[in-house]
Amino acid sequence: MEWHLYFKLSAMMFLEYAIWGAWAPVLAARLLGPLKMSGKQTGWIYATLPLACIIFPLIAGWLADQYVSTEKLLLMTHLIGAMLLFTAARKDTFKSLFVVMLLYSICFAASLPLVNSLMFHQLGKVFSDDKAVDAASANIFIWAPIAWALVGYFLTGWRWKFKTGQQGRDCLYLAAILSVIMAVSCLFLPNTPPAEKGNPIIEAIGMLGEFNFLLFIIISMIIAGLMQFYFLGTARFMQDMGIPPKNVPASMAIAQAVQAIATFFLMIALLERIGYKWELTVGAACWLLMYLIYIRTKPRWLIVCSQSLHGLAYVFFIIVGQLFVKTVAPKEILSSMQGLIFAVTMGVGLFFGTQFAGIVMDKYRKEEKFQWRQIFTIPAAIAFASILVFVLFFKT
Repeated sequence: MEWHLYFKLSAMMFLEYAIWGAWAPVLAARLLGPLKMSGKQTGWIYATLPLACIIFPLIAGWLADQYVSTEKLLLMTHLIGAMLLFTAARKDTFKSLFVVMLLYSICFAASLPLVNSLMFHQLGKVFSDDKAVDAASANIFIWAPIAWALVGYFLTGWRWKFKTGQQGRDCLYLAAILSVIMAVSCLFLPNTPPAEKGNPIIEAIGMLGEFNFLLFIIISMIIAGLMQFYFLGTARFMQDMGIPPKNVPASMAIAQAVQAIATFFLMIALLERIGYKWELTVGAACWLLMYLIYIRTKPRWLIVCSQSLHGLAYVFFIIVGQLFVKTVAPKEILSSMQGLIFAVTMGVGLFFGTQFAGIVMDKYRKEEKFQWRQIFTIPAAIAFASILVFVLFFKT
């Protein structure tokens, strides 16, 4: 692969996840603090992206396969998204912010599968072998966790220097500026025109008629949903286990560091040795093992170290799942198929996973104290059952 193509695709991946990482980890502090929103209202603001991901990745994939070049769609979604983020930074009521964030999430949800499909399309032109495409993809996917981590460190440094953290709107301004940069960079992405063949959404959904693929989709939805127990519970769980609040962000950041290392050094090497079925199984098992450590609730150093399991699980299950979809998708509906896996995992899975995790955490909360063993036993049990079904019935 020529260096300029690698640079363009890597910059695209970096900016996509830097935008997301700029606001997602820290916006809640603005909502719960200066804007004085309730936990329920904060949850609904954060639910806008999973809601948008239920349908709009599929629509974006259909447009890219049928009508509009992928890079033009990316440009439009991020340019509109930038304007909405600038608007969101100036909103201070729940209803107005919810509407703007929902509109923004529609744009960002549409862009997520397009980044993958453009990368796979372009790498497919360079390499004729799927294994070579997978290996090249790993060298590009690595920029996602790097971007997420670096933008967090940048925002922290900015707040130390300019004291902008009190109101917290700076995270939305940063995401908006990165969206503008992303939109401009789309002008330099390689042309990726639509195939203009058939009805890509119908064909993509038709793949669900194959038992093996349907099983993969169902298990992906369940496992992705269980991931929300990690996001909703880990920070408070760590504090309740005696880990100082100031150390929690750095402790959880271990996941991104391990994710980057695993993407670059382990993902393809393991895939070549054990194949898609067993690498996906390893990924899901990493989340199961992490929840089992949470159930034990001690020692603290093991809880901190278990954050690496989340990073491994994300690589071996979520990213490898996207690679698997690429291998079974006909080239003319590649964008729609990427839209389908994002709709299932980041849409249906995360949205209903958030609701389910919230219900479970409320059920096992007494006098403002969470019963963490009971809470984490539930995702562990569901993960174990899902892994067992997957191992017994999934064929490759």
